[in-house]
Amino acid sequence: MALGGAVAIGAMTAIQARVNGQLGVRLDNGILAGWVSFAVGLVLLSVPVLLGRAGRAALARVWRGVRTGHVPWWMLLGGACGALTVSTQGLVAGILGVALFTVGVVAGQALHGLLLDRVGFGPAGVVAITPERLIGGLFALVAVGFSLGGDVLSRAPLWMLVLPFLTGAGIAFQSAVNGRLGQRIASPLGATYISFLGGVLVLSVSVGVSLLVTGVPEPLPAAFPGDLWLYLGGLLGAAYILLGVVIVARTGVLLMGLGAVLGQLVVSVLIDAIWPPAAGPALWQIVAMVLAAGLSVLIALPWRRRPVSSASRPS
Repeated sequence: MALGGAVAIGAMTAIQARVNGQLGVRLDNGILAGWVSFAVGLVLLSVPVLLGRAGRAALARVWRGVRTGHVPWWMLLGGACGALTVSTQGLVAGILGVALFTVGVVAGQALHGLLLDRVGFGPAGVVAITPERLIGGLFALVAVGFSLGGDVLSRAPLWMLVLPFLTGAGIAFQSAVNGRLGQRIASPLGATYISFLGGVLVLSVSVGVSLLVTGVPEPLPAAFPGDLWLYLGGLLGAAYILLGVVIVARTGVLLMGLGAVLGQLVVSVLIDAIWPPAAGPALWQIVAMVLAAGLSVLIALPWRRRPVSSASRPS
């Protein structure tokens, strides 16, 4: 069930990437599109968190934890990584397509998921680098290699291919941090809200700098498109971040990331097939990417059951 949730996270991430990417194209400002996505998510989360007793109690535990040191400052950085994700979606996914954007994310998630699990940074604690997990991560990188074949590099600038890799690293870090915070305050919803609040603060500064450099669209309200589906990115982000906080403690950072990768690739292929991007990969590359990503998840799965200790056996 946890792995199925990870696949669902990937599916929602792929849809969010195309929504935010298209909003970034329409606004001609990917960072502004990311801010809109996070702001919508924050407003939606504010209803259950601020109006519910459990949500307010979770925020109070965060405040007390920060003051006493029970909640270290780095547990509040999940939103900054989420800000990088939605900004990169707005800058890149609308041009490269969701499939090519996703495989760059794959590399960052696979490498950093292995590292974060090994050092015990995630809520699942230290997860050893077994041969299966290592080979699974390598197959995820093989999917990235397929994506760079053909004439993709000639049709897209290098920085557009580097940003998704950094996004993948940020997603792995965000999953670990949000999971740890959710455990520490005993509230996945509260941890999700803190993540969105931090993301909005970071993106507000970034949008201000961006508008100073590029100029403010005239008139600004009229620059926002009237299509309501372009503003669904915040709803999707709130849903998959909350789901990730719940399941990362059961899967570990790497396995959740690989499951999300599988969901991302399958759904992104469907999206790009229905709505072709301006600079996407060829059909053979897409098929090879999906197969390699699927193998990465199957190989990394913990097929062998852990032995039950005598202390845990029922008497």
